[in-house]
Amino acid sequence: METSTRTVERALALLATVCESGGTNLVESARDCDLAPSTALRLLRTLETTGFVAKDEAGIYRPGGRIIQLGAQALSNESLIELAQPTMEALVSDTGESAYLSVRGHDDTAIYLNIVEGTHSVRHTSWVGRTVPLDTSAVGHVLRGEIPDDGYVVVERGVEADVTAIASPVRSEARIVAALSLVVPSYRLTAPNTVRYGHKLVSAAAEISARLSRPAKPEP
Repeated sequence: METSTRTVERALALLATVCESGGTNLVESARDCDLAPSTALRLLRTLETTGFVAKDEAGIYRPGGRIIQLGAQALSNESLIELAQPTMEALVSDTGESAYLSVRGHDDTAIYLNIVEGTHSVRHTSWVGRTVPLDTSAVGHVLRGEIPDDGYVVVERGVEADVTAIASPVRSEARIVAALSLVVPSYRLTAPNTVRYGHKLVSAAAEISARLSRPAKPEP
């Protein structure tokens, strides 16, 4: 029992190191957890196969889709959706288009957590609970950190024909934890509106990020 408990403790320590650093290699993670590199490698491989960490081509271990999904679900149940709701409602009131809040899921997907539906008669209706591929969706690019300097991503026909999505990252401290997006019928989206909506998304996402990063008030 003690050996099994110790293994779990070591694996959790490695997972914490990867999550806190945002990215670390085998040598650094072993050193940080006071483990032999062979032990750290064995545990990291287990965490990798279960989706809790992911290893890139450079040998850097980063938080995997599974841990991000679980963390986002725990956060969403308590605060993320609630914190984002007023901002999403204001965004929809301003643009008339449907706004989504999404998080990274498992196996290279993004999950739609929440929607505030647009006010147009033709609008995107709820995909809450559905997943979309990271590589072809605006929210997927955002969740992978593939964001242009202007702070938002535009993808036309990435998931659905005749639909354009614009997305911007929501951060907790420096880490991207969610994507805020507008999903718009392409026929209604002009070039000036794309830029205007993009800027509004950046501001809205920053507003939610500020709420997430704000220190909790101490209890009296």
